[in-house]
Amino acid sequence: MPSSSLDRAMFGLFSTHALHLADKHGVFARLLAEGPATPASVAAARGIDEETLERLLLVLASVSVVERGADGTYRVAEGLGPFLDAESPRYIGDFVRHLVTNTTGQLDRLDDYLTRGKAVADAGRPTPFDTIYRDEQATREFLDAMWNLSFGVSEELVGLAGLDDVRQLVDVGGASGAFAVAALTRYPELNVTVFDLPEVGPFLEQTRGEQGLDDRLAFAGGDFFRDPLPAADCLSFGYILSDWDDKTCVDLLRKAYDACADGGRVLLMERLFDADGGPLATAVMNLSMHVETEGRHRTAAEYEGLLREAGFADCSVHRSTWDKHLVVGRKA
Repeated sequence: MPSSSLDRAMFGLFSTHALHLADKHGVFARLLAEGPATPASVAAARGIDEETLERLLLVLASVSVVERGADGTYRVAEGLGPFLDAESPRYIGDFVRHLVTNTTGQLDRLDDYLTRGKAVADAGRPTPFDTIYRDEQATREFLDAMWNLSFGVSEELVGLAGLDDVRQLVDVGGASGAFAVAALTRYPELNVTVFDLPEVGPFLEQTRGEQGLDDRLAFAGGDFFRDPLPAADCLSFGYILSDWDDKTCVDLLRKAYDACADGGRVLLMERLFDADGGPLATAVMNLSMHVETEGRHRTAAEYEGLLREAGFADCSVHRSTWDKHLVVGRKA
């Protein structure tokens, strides 16, 4: 029989869907609230089919998301609770939903890309962000997914960034404010402006109210391709440059250079490829970038090269304990 690595490649589709459905139907919420439980008791409590649930739980146990006891009960695996609890800042459920309901449906494009090339195959299709922001519900779901991906690691990244001397930060493409909130929470003297498309404004306003940051968190609506960036002593790009090709990235970074105060800096927060082409999550999301955006993931050295081409110097790399890291460039 194939090796475990081939098993993972063949059957990963099923575990992703099992993870999503268990979250969607409140299975994890029940297990986290009540502790170990049988499929029958969870199914009864959640009003779902017991046989289907048990099959889903067996898959999740096989990938160590849940653990099955000798008495037939299931519990959330040690250490995973914060990622499966919708009330936790580390919750990943909205991002998993995005993978299942959005990304999966676009993967058939890869066959077309292989035979005709991406440029030809995508000709005439809406741009990625026209699709993402097509209506309020789609916008909300995307921003929720981005919050899941960003907030937990942002709490670490703001420490790595060392923003004690920064008074005005502009988070370019900052969405509903995950990095902004983490930065404002850690640095009480800081003010942050999120610069993003006007469609994002109402969601940032909601974040501002929920977090009690009315006087320190602002929103500036605009298009970073057409409009100048607001001036600041620090500008940040979180999961932005991986959406675009190298030339576009350099153009955006030159705008950041123009907006950045002398002696200021720019923060790039991205997944980074290792020398061997890993890790897995970066390689998988690099494929996702191919179908969902115009960009790709890069090595730290490649991001440093983009920064230097745009005029920044004294570049440095700061790795987090997560899969999103920090590359810093300074303006002399």
